Amino acid sequence: MKKPLHNQVKLTQLEIVAAVSKTSSFSEAALMLGISQSAVSHAISTLEETLGVMIFSRGRHGATLTPVGDRILAHAHNILESTEAILREAAIAKGVESGKVRVATFRSVATHVLPRSIKQLHQRFPGIVINLTEHDDDQQAKQALKEGRADIGMVTLPADPDLQTWELLQDEYVVLLPPETRLQSTPLTWEELTQQPLMMPPIDYVMMRPVYEHINGLGYWLNVVNEIETDAATVSLVAQGVGGTILPRLSAEPIPPTLQVYSLPTPLQRTIGVAVLADALLTPAVYALLDILRSQFHPSAATATDPHGSPIGPSGND
Repeated sequence: MKKPLHNQVKLTQLEIVAAVSKTSSFSEAALMLGISQSAVSHAISTLEETLGVMIFSRGRHGATLTPVGDRILAHAHNILESTEAILREAAIAKGVESGKVRVATFRSVATHVLPRSIKQLHQRFPGIVINLTEHDDDQQAKQALKEGRADIGMVTLPADPDLQTWELLQDEYVVLLPPETRLQSTPLTWEELTQQPLMMPPIDYVMMRPVYEHINGLGYWLNVVNEIETDAATVSLVAQGVGGTILPRLSAEPIPPTLQVYSLPTPLQRTIGVAVLADALLTPAVYALLDILRSQFHPSAATATDPHGSPIGPSGND
């Protein structure tokens, strides 16, 4: 049986319509929402196909609402506001109107992933206080979690078996080369990459171990001329032409537009996830932030609002 039309319109689509309307740009809306531009484009085109009308006109000057799109936007705002009110009423009933959530994380996630989630948490539950601690690497974040100094840890996966985790996102390792670098071949090859002078974090740096294992396992060795521990300083030196580097994309952001950015010849990603202590008794405030993270990165997953042992992620332990 064909679904009723109203069952085919998703809240996420309405949120994306509102974001595109606000920015007049699919790419800017994607940045604001923390999703890919292709996801924004797909959501809009799918909604337009479902409704049988054009919501946006696309052109050189961006995306502008059509007359019917303008009327649809007004209804979308009403639906989104009503949804927020429903969530707030449910939160009050569950005792989420106040509380504290302690989050242990590392710099790139604290800078580029969590701000949108924390903003949404404050919009829904202004009485919840976030205590955000930034660590040098995810091993320290895991330790803070195990020692009871944090309720939620942002970590790389796989994690230790005493942690309950779920995947948040994939973060690709990218090659950054100075603006003046001229490659002999495109795409980038291992032979050419290993000839480039590189500035890398120390080999025992937790974030970079997978890179060295990945490359050495393929039989290649990097030409490391400088060891630098600070991501921002490394990117700045690449921009100055001192050498290239390999970093997770989130760690490299913001990447200066003059730099050359490549995937590794054999691509590599790190998996960033959310972790809590297995069998921990979580407060409603902690579940509120977990639900928001899930809705942003896994909108089709079940919510984690049961404080009596329900899985916190799409499949519980990863």
